[in-house]
Amino acid sequence: MAGPLQGIKVLDLSRILAGPWSTQVLADYGAEVWKIERPQRGDDTRHWGPPYAKDKNGEPSEESAYYLSANRGKKSVTVDITTEAGQALIYQMVEEADILVENYKVGGLKKYGLDYTTVKQRNPAIIYCSITGFGQTGPYAQCAGYDAMIQAMGGLMSITGEKDGEPGAGPQKVGVAVVDLMTGMYAVSGILAALYHRVQTGEGQHIDLALLDTQVAWLANQGSNYLVSGELPKRMGTAHPNIVPYQAMKVKDGYILLAVGNDDQFSRCCDILGAPEIATQPEFATNAQRVAHRHSLIPLLEALLEEQPLDVWLEKFSAAHVPCGPINTLDRVFDNEQVKYRKMQFDLQHPTLGTVPQVGNPVRFSKTPVEYNSAPPLLGQHTVEIINRLTKVK
Repeated sequence: MAGPLQGIKVLDLSRILAGPWSTQVLADYGAEVWKIERPQRGDDTRHWGPPYAKDKNGEPSEESAYYLSANRGKKSVTVDITTEAGQALIYQMVEEADILVENYKVGGLKKYGLDYTTVKQRNPAIIYCSITGFGQTGPYAQCAGYDAMIQAMGGLMSITGEKDGEPGAGPQKVGVAVVDLMTGMYAVSGILAALYHRVQTGEGQHIDLALLDTQVAWLANQGSNYLVSGELPKRMGTAHPNIVPYQAMKVKDGYILLAVGNDDQFSRCCDILGAPEIATQPEFATNAQRVAHRHSLIPLLEALLEEQPLDVWLEKFSAAHVPCGPINTLDRVFDNEQVKYRKMQFDLQHPTLGTVPQVGNPVRFSKTPVEYNSAPPLLGQHTVEIINRLTKVK
């Protein structure tokens, strides 16, 4: 069964993470992705290690784990776009492509005849997605943008980390490059929307996507909290600004994450803890009251939780349908029976490494399931194949 994007060709002029993440998703969905890389050097992330995958002899290879995380299903074509021959090849690919994704600085591709205005003259139906730090317009348009600085500038770090006065307090970045990843996912949704528009009208278009815009957009309820109240959200560790109890709390042998979403769940939570009277106290009876009195409620609950170990609470709360979970390290994540059942980790055959581990795409299509057809490519692995195909087309 072919993926839903079978027959769609993507010209991938991006590197690092936001662009490659989006094109990997498109490849998972069945598109053919041509990853354009610089000769000899390739995508910068090929060299972002250690760790590097081990070859068949157990020795470190030149394939970094970072690169392997975002480039499966693609065909690597090495092209020097600064040369006439390289540009001629890219122009042929432009004419065949449905989608082009790039993350060069604003105006950086114009001198190569690969800006949107020039490209659409060769292929009016192309969907051209530009990913930059700050977008194609505005006072910061020419500035470079990177994930960590956008997490800081876009407000995420101001609401991430332990609250002031607690040990380890201060702004923190998230443990993965969430701005890049979210921008990549917005790119996918924007590209698919543009594809549907093209089906209806025959018209291609330019998508202008910025890391800062993305970060501001996905402030979500925290952004709305500020706009509605005028009050600046504060760092709260694992606690939730609008729901209580909804945070990590101590148990006898570690921590549990309680995610109590409504008053009925809170009542059952208190029953399990052996203190049903807590749920009936006026200051705790509703979520709004619990939010207002969180500082008196959380110590009460934590004192009860510390009487039993994690596994006991997980079993009891789960049986009563009170949302909770352990705070897993990654070894436990990938060993989790649900994660295994959903096949979120798998191996792909690799031309020099034997196999490489991969993390699965979470989308489950009922008619066109995701298929993983090839490992992240070696640098230039498909250059001759693509050139030969384009020569035949010409």
